[in-house]
Amino acid sequence: MSDDKMNLPSEKDLERELGDYLSNKYGGQVKIVSAGMLPLVKKEEVEQRAEPGDEDAFYFDLKPEELVTYLDEYVVQQDEAKAILATKICTHFNRIRHELETGRAVKRQVGRIKSNVLLIGPTGVGKTYLVKLIARRLGVPFVKGDATKFSETGYVGGDVEDLVRDLVREADDDISRAEYGIIYVDEVDKIAASPNRLGADVSRAGVQRAFLKPMEETDVELKVPHDPVSQLEAMEHYRATGKREKKVVNTRNILFIMSGAFVGLTDIVKKRRNEHSIGFGSKVESKNEGSRYFQEVMAEDLIAYGFESEFVGRLPVIAALKDLSQEDFVEILTSHNSAVVLGKKQDFNAYGIKLSFEPGAFEVIAAKAVLEKTGARGLLSVMEKILLPFEKSLPSTALRHLVVSQEMVEDPQGGLGKMLNGQGNDFHQRRYNELRMIEYDRLVVIIERTNGDFLREQAVEITAARLNMMASYCLDEFMDVRDVCAEFVEMIHHIRDYAATVSVDCNINVIFDDQAIDLILQKSRLTVSSVNGVCQEIFTSLDYGLRLIGQKRIDGELVIPVEGVEAPDTFINAVLDENFKL
Repeated sequence: MSDDKMNLPSEKDLERELGDYLSNKYGGQVKIVSAGMLPLVKKEEVEQRAEPGDEDAFYFDLKPEELVTYLDEYVVQQDEAKAILATKICTHFNRIRHELETGRAVKRQVGRIKSNVLLIGPTGVGKTYLVKLIARRLGVPFVKGDATKFSETGYVGGDVEDLVRDLVREADDDISRAEYGIIYVDEVDKIAASPNRLGADVSRAGVQRAFLKPMEETDVELKVPHDPVSQLEAMEHYRATGKREKKVVNTRNILFIMSGAFVGLTDIVKKRRNEHSIGFGSKVESKNEGSRYFQEVMAEDLIAYGFESEFVGRLPVIAALKDLSQEDFVEILTSHNSAVVLGKKQDFNAYGIKLSFEPGAFEVIAAKAVLEKTGARGLLSVMEKILLPFEKSLPSTALRHLVVSQEMVEDPQGGLGKMLNGQGNDFHQRRYNELRMIEYDRLVVIIERTNGDFLREQAVEITAARLNMMASYCLDEFMDVRDVCAEFVEMIHHIRDYAATVSVDCNINVIFDDQAIDLILQKSRLTVSSVNGVCQEIFTSLDYGLRLIGQKRIDGELVIPVEGVEAPDTFINAVLDENFKL
């Protein structure tokens, strides 16, 4: 045994032998790099990250009611949860903005507590959807993780601090932006400690302890030994600068939102309130009656559920979500931003098939989804079961319109058989066009009502032509209203920027009036590149005349009307005659 130990190779011998083997096999393109190749870090060689508080990386001016209004466009019910989330999140980020403006961001304020949020509610009521919508509206870096994937630091499994590193990646490696991000952890109820467990519990209580420092404030180092990419980057940086780089992310302003279904928590709440009874005297409750107890959850209930008091203390804000009813499901399906309906329309449109639904079909779909007992997720499950036969067969036919009726929901195979036999195919096309017109008129009203303020804030006039184009775009591209409005704002600003660039080149202030901008949009394919092509074509015809006018240094501005877009040559000749007549 001792002889074997004497014959064991040293670390350098192993590295040399492995290096020779890899060189022979890959021609010297692969080498062994050991930790010994990096010099020991010296204090004077470390490049420390600046304190958090880069004002250029953060700007926020959203008010709670504005965020609630935005959430109302997408989320059915859950008014109390939306109000709590919107208020506390807006307060969190407005407080950061205030600290940056007053120059107090880098000071350690005694007693500062982050408004980390705990979302409690049954599955499929919109917890994850709410948080994703908020992150999207705020425009901050956002990452999502499942609590079940983590273990206490030092054990096998994911490291909680990896979420912070993921946040930096989501911020395109901009540490300053990442320090104002949101980390969302789902299934947090699964890390509640088991009451009867003996010994270390690294996947439950251990994970809770691992979250404590990041949820409050700590520095998380980006480069870790188990990440080979970060180690290679560190070596390249040292080779280039001669200094060891230390990149850290401070979690002081990172907001943590956690959620879970918390099965069994209502029993703890009822026991605390002395309302729990068993046997013949027990009261049978519906799901809605049971979920109302989530509204009354206190810290002591969460501790009794299996959470450590320090963990609960770092989640000062609790928002409870309610079960959804059949009527709520119908409202989800009929919403102009329904992800379930828009998603299926996109699926069929991939085959060139236009899909629509009769109002009665949504009622039956909602009723079937209730039986799934998976919340709003049941809507997608039911929708897939109903439409799968049509999605399989119709692409191989010449049929290009499908209107789903109540009868087809109840008997999909029967409805498909009738279509394949040629029964009512003309009806589907005619009825689709009728439903499209109804939805078109509805969208025109919705766009002005829900996004009118947004458009005006972006200095975009709400003309009838723009409303019509945006409504049609929503229907043709199966996009939600806010995204369409944002795209139109981008295109209109691009038209104005193009004119401003020409103004500088030609030494005359050139602008389009609103009707001319609408015509440019109509002539384009409603993309920035297409709009750019239309503008280029117009100004190619106007260029010579604009430069002549600019040389004359005529005061004022040249407004290009619809005629200048329809017939730019005729328009510029008329302008030249007006300005150069003898």
